[in-house]
Amino acid sequence: MTAPEPIRDDELYVDHVYDMIVVSNRLPVDYESGSDGQTQWKSSPGGLVTALEPVMRAADGAWIGWAGVADREFDPFEHDGISIIPVPLSESELEEYYEGFSNDTLWPLYHDVIAPPSFHREWWEAYVRVNRRFAEAAARAASDGAVVWVHDYQLQLVPRMLREKRPDLVIGFFNHIPFPAYGIYSQLPWRRQVLDGLLGADVIGFQRAADAGNFSRAVRRLFGHPTRGTVIEVPGDREESRRVVARHFPISIDAAGFEEIARRPEVQQRAREIRESLGNPETIMLGVDRLDYTKGIRHRIKAFGELLHEGRLDVESTILVQVASPSRERVETYRQLRDEIELAVGRINGDYSTLEHQAIAYLHHGYPREEMVALYLAADVMLVTALRDGMNLVAKEYVASRFDDDGVLLLSEFTGASDELRQAVLVNPHDIEGLKDAFVEAVRMPKRERSRRMRALRKRVRDNDVAKWSATFLETLTGAGIIRPGVPESLLSALNRIAETERLLVALDFDGTLAPLVDRPEDARATIRARGAIERLASSEDTRVAIVSGRALDSLNEVASPPDGTLLSGSHGVELQLDAGVATIDLRDAELAKLERLSSILDDVAATADGAWIEEKPAGRALHTRKLNAEAGTALQKVARDKVAGELVGITVRTGKAVLEFAVRSSDKGESLTRLRQHVGATATIYVGDDVTDEDAFAALDAEDIGVKVGQGKSIATFRVRSPEDVAEMLELLADARDAARGAPSRWP
Repeated sequence: MTAPEPIRDDELYVDHVYDMIVVSNRLPVDYESGSDGQTQWKSSPGGLVTALEPVMRAADGAWIGWAGVADREFDPFEHDGISIIPVPLSESELEEYYEGFSNDTLWPLYHDVIAPPSFHREWWEAYVRVNRRFAEAAARAASDGAVVWVHDYQLQLVPRMLREKRPDLVIGFFNHIPFPAYGIYSQLPWRRQVLDGLLGADVIGFQRAADAGNFSRAVRRLFGHPTRGTVIEVPGDREESRRVVARHFPISIDAAGFEEIARRPEVQQRAREIRESLGNPETIMLGVDRLDYTKGIRHRIKAFGELLHEGRLDVESTILVQVASPSRERVETYRQLRDEIELAVGRINGDYSTLEHQAIAYLHHGYPREEMVALYLAADVMLVTALRDGMNLVAKEYVASRFDDDGVLLLSEFTGASDELRQAVLVNPHDIEGLKDAFVEAVRMPKRERSRRMRALRKRVRDNDVAKWSATFLETLTGAGIIRPGVPESLLSALNRIAETERLLVALDFDGTLAPLVDRPEDARATIRARGAIERLASSEDTRVAIVSGRALDSLNEVASPPDGTLLSGSHGVELQLDAGVATIDLRDAELAKLERLSSILDDVAATADGAWIEEKPAGRALHTRKLNAEAGTALQKVARDKVAGELVGITVRTGKAVLEFAVRSSDKGESLTRLRQHVGATATIYVGDDVTDEDAFAALDAEDIGVKVGQGKSIATFRVRSPEDVAEMLELLADARDAARGAPSRWP
């Protein structure tokens, strides 16, 4: 049998770009081969999918990950409304990148060396290679300024790789497992490379505050970067330093979903059947874990066995049900762990079970969610005795399922969940005597005390569910979180307030704000609703409308077809069309000479890429790359930036969406907005824009003004809407509010 051809990173291709991308080792779907030989995909829903599904749908999102099958390549596809982009892994990469470096180097190291980690250079090389493949796929799939959210320890190098290829992106990373103290982390031979990879992100999330602190301390020790609170200052190569946020965002579950399942009559009936099948004991103690040495399964079995030996518990009244789902069975450490646990279970059952009553019911396989919820309802005591765990969602699943306000959660203090679920019985699983006492306390706890604790636990889980987790992370990352369609109530209130002002200036960007973005800029047109709302506002007394664009004024006039009386700002304020006519900044001879040389340089650059073109502006030139794929466009812009920087000084460079603008005379939308305000004597202003260049205008607003950012991306604007269609609705509501508020005679100069 011949070995498969190695996977080439440059063969990964996507024919569509997305505004929101999730990158994780595994896709949210599992591959199944149908009986007819056709490829089938089955959803593998989990907390992460539940949290991100509404975000993906709202923001035109895609999910990048491995399909779970080695040496197979799959084309991108749609599944249940989510775009899926599979990344292939070879069998050797699965062994070295995943089973090797991820799970036999990083996993034990990050879990406080409960098992000894292995360090192999070939594993590290595979880890780098696979991380680069994921980064390549994300770079190709991301639209300009897209949000990319990378997940977990298998992909820690992706943020830096992605930032180097696509500096326009907003990049987040979330680490689902612990991050160790420096004394442990420092053992990693590639410790600097991993930290540098993570520092490519804008926001790095951890499960616990202690994990975020460990990371920041490691950065200070190894790089000397200044840190203040949760902010790390990361120096740039040729640009200003970046601020990276490293803080905790404790993950959670779909609490309402688990409660809904638990309330189903058939699930409650199944819970009763489970108790009956176990002999209707007084107490069922339950452990649900992946078969992993970090979960403390051996410790709880040892403690339970000693309690039976001492007579403090007996098999007639108490049974331990241990669900240990298979995990990494090709790794030798995990095979040994299974042998040890099954030997211990067999010994205890042999010593203490009777014909009528089993001491331990040991189940080495997974169950569907409905069966797990039935087990949670059947269990009187939930045992979570992990030696080290980033969070442990089983604890939260148990609490969410207990709508009857009964049951006891016994929880290791070495889990992230213990930071939140303080009403659980907290234990140190290494202290076997203390663990035994906690078992007995949980079994004998009065019902009133059980209910009091469970009510408090359930409120905590309900108030901090997985949707809140994802929204909090994305809000920190983008300043926006999940952008719902329509006009939010907070913005509507602000519109009603500003409509009362004496003289209102409504200033609007054009491309991506009034008009959807298109491949050919000359084809852009404002939506019908937006144009109608602008005409209404322009006809209102004491209201002026201005369109503020990076386009040259001639181009803006052509595509916008502005209503009479509309003020125009083109070329980022270099050109202004006011009531008295057009005002353009005159260039000096030296600036004209620079402009001529700039044109020559950019023409040469654009000629190397089919689809790139140069737009002439009065004080500069713009390189447009929208017709190129995002990665090729970014690369071409870098070439242009470097060549211009190498030959010309004093050139202002401005990055927009698929456009790089160079100006020999500095001006921006903030300066333009200030001139427009002064010209009309506005007492209040609303500015709406979608691009990086609009941030200058948002910065020029006063406290009583309104700034509205369209779409995702970092912004200092106070409010957000999702799309040009929502902008149109917002302008209609503003026109309604202005009509209701007007009445005084016009006071425009």
